[in-house]
Amino acid sequence: MGREDDIGPVHIEYNDEVAVVRLARGVTNAINLELVQELHNKFFSIGWDIPELYYFDRRNFTEFFRAFARLQIDLFTLPIPTIAAMTGHAVAGGCILALCCDYRYIAEGKKFMGLNEVKLGVPIPYPVDCILRSIAGTRIARTMTEFGEFYLPEQLLEMGIVDCAAPLEEVLPLSVEKAQVLGALPRNARAAIKRDRTEIVEAQILPHLEEKERTFLDCWFSPEARHQLEEQMKKF
Repeated sequence: MGREDDIGPVHIEYNDEVAVVRLARGVTNAINLELVQELHNKFFSIGWDIPELYYFDRRNFTEFFRAFARLQIDLFTLPIPTIAAMTGHAVAGGCILALCCDYRYIAEGKKFMGLNEVKLGVPIPYPVDCILRSIAGTRIARTMTEFGEFYLPEQLLEMGIVDCAAPLEEVLPLSVEKAQVLGALPRNARAAIKRDRTEIVEAQILPHLEEKERTFLDCWFSPEARHQLEEQMKKF
């Protein structure tokens, strides 16, 4: 596919003007601070690395949470086209990364996507909550965030969460092709159009980040969430 960079938990392959960014933290691609920082300096996964993050104190977890919030905003507002090629499950944190991209392609079959944070005793991170509402509308966002269920590709298409469901072997080539088509358009006009779409959502997010952060942290360290997180760790 051309030049490759192997950078810690993130692997990048270059195909002409398209960069294919792969998560490379084992089978599940669990999201920790190192992975978030690598992505920020430059996507699919089972979500946060709960067995690691569970033992963070409030100061260290706050560092992770702020970095993850910044990553959501930066990915969502990135002036170049972004396509999430989901060849595996994209749940919780993995779903969040996918929602921050411009387009989402998922493999057909038993591939799940969803936000189960409420079942862990925590709210949806505020940036992606606003992003999801801008993508799918309030009713779909309400259903996804308040019930915490996972959805199959055909359901996600009907909900307007994904743009394409394709055979597994076609997901990445179709995503690269989409990026090439978008990348061939006049750059300044394309970037301005994206900015018009994303700046309203960003303006909604930024004034409330500190308040929403405190709410999330209070929930994360609550006895109820501690119990749910301990149960979730048993599945890793």
